[in-house]
Amino acid sequence: MTDRTHHPGATEILGLPLSSPVVVGSGLLTDQERNIRRLLAAGAGAVVTKTIHPNPAPSGDERLLRLPTGMLNSTTYSRRAVGDWCAMLRRFADDRLPVIASVHADSPTELAGLAERVTAAGSPALELGISCLNEEGGLEDTPERVAAYTTAVRRATPVPFSVKLAAGERLGERLEAAVACGADAITLSDTIAGLAVDPDTGEVRLGGVFGYSGPGIKPLVLAEIFALRRRGTDVPVMGGGGVRDATDVAEYLSVGADAVQVYTALHTNMLGSLVGIREGFDDWLRAHGGTVTDLVGRSIKEVRG
Repeated sequence: MTDRTHHPGATEILGLPLSSPVVVGSGLLTDQERNIRRLLAAGAGAVVTKTIHPNPAPSGDERLLRLPTGMLNSTTYSRRAVGDWCAMLRRFADDRLPVIASVHADSPTELAGLAERVTAAGSPALELGISCLNEEGGLEDTPERVAAYTTAVRRATPVPFSVKLAAGERLGERLEAAVACGADAITLSDTIAGLAVDPDTGEVRLGGVFGYSGPGIKPLVLAEIFALRRRGTDVPVMGGGGVRDATDVAEYLSVGADAVQVYTALHTNMLGSLVGIREGFDDWLRAHGGTVTDLVGRSIKEVRG
């Protein structure tokens, strides 16, 4: 197993020592134990599971649509039973692997119960995947909704957790609600609303508005993190959206992210892409000198200076 404490890019998030700030985000690729272990062996600082849900919808029309600037997806939650996930999480815990369990449920009370089960299985950290806009009927997130889910989970578990939010309207208020109600970190950003249209027929691709991720959202997320750091918000942040190479990682750290999630890029040559980003960042860091800590927030310091 990779040494996660004596590495040039070593850092920490949610109490987990990481050999690299590069974290694999939640999605279809992290729905299997084999994939999670392979991603960690390939150098991921940590891996976030596909979102565990106590009552996932039946398997349906979950599709991906590649775009020139990213990807639309109509996916929601893992179809695996909670019991199966708990057994898997116990194995990860026994092997002391940095796996963050992504969790969601249909109500704050249900999510609290799920958080208790996942914690009992040995998960060292959680990510609340409460902002998936692909839920049936869509999602209109509000500070009140974020507060309700965060409060319920904080009462149910002592382990550190991050609340995953989407960039966009009232983000500052939603973030403040999460922090005020006990979140230990924020993950920014979940997918944002996107639409693709067939120019020849006018047909809406995938049948509606779904989650958009990839390089197209990176400037938006960088701006959000930069703004919250300039306001003095000091909660740890896992930033992500459009990460394809080492320089993307450096940019996210520079505006104040403490760790950087990568996901969409891994849908092309999963392990090879991750190794390229992880090793590329290691090389970048050696070439530029300093540590991850030196990088975090340096853009804010430059502006203030």
